[in-house]
Amino acid sequence: MGEQRARVQEQPVTRRQSVQTPLRAPGSRLDFALFYSEHLGMLTRFVMRLGASPYEAAEAAHAAFVEAFPKWSQITTPRAWLRTVAARAYLRQTQLRDRPTDTIPDHPGGECPLAALLLKDEEQHVYAALSALPPRQRQVMAWHLDGFSHSEISDELAITVEAVRQNYARARVSLKRALGLTAGDQS
Repeated sequence: MGEQRARVQEQPVTRRQSVQTPLRAPGSRLDFALFYSEHLGMLTRFVMRLGASPYEAAEAAHAAFVEAFPKWSQITTPRAWLRTVAARAYLRQTQLRDRPTDTIPDHPGGECPLAALLLKDEEQHVYAALSALPPRQRQVMAWHLDGFSHSEISDELAITVEAVRQNYARARVSLKRALGLTAGDQS
């Protein structure tokens, strides 16, 4: 079990290093294509952390990139911009499926039949724990897991930094409890 936790903790560090890749020709089609190939998977997982099924997340991520393409040279913070647009695309999907809502829905998307094949058992357990969080905590945790700071999250979600800190702290406690981790297990 200790080896599994170490592996899970190593993955985000590796991803965060790769997102620091400098743009080769900012605003160009080549830049867009490279950014798309490097970030599509991460953006899809971000939307899954908001409660979407893999299919819903992939659809929202693609919708965000489709919207970004004509504006690519004008987007100054593509990682944040794409996450905001993908989250809105996911909300539009849930509005068509469920009742209208202004926040992340309390009930995440339905079960995807391919989820068992695409996600490891550990990942399925983590996504299930994330989907059990209240909507705002799930939203803050999704942004945090993608490497954004409290102040960046505050700016993107239009809430105070203190609200981000509180939601993040509560989400961590809930996730530790749901994943069977105690304060002594974490370093």
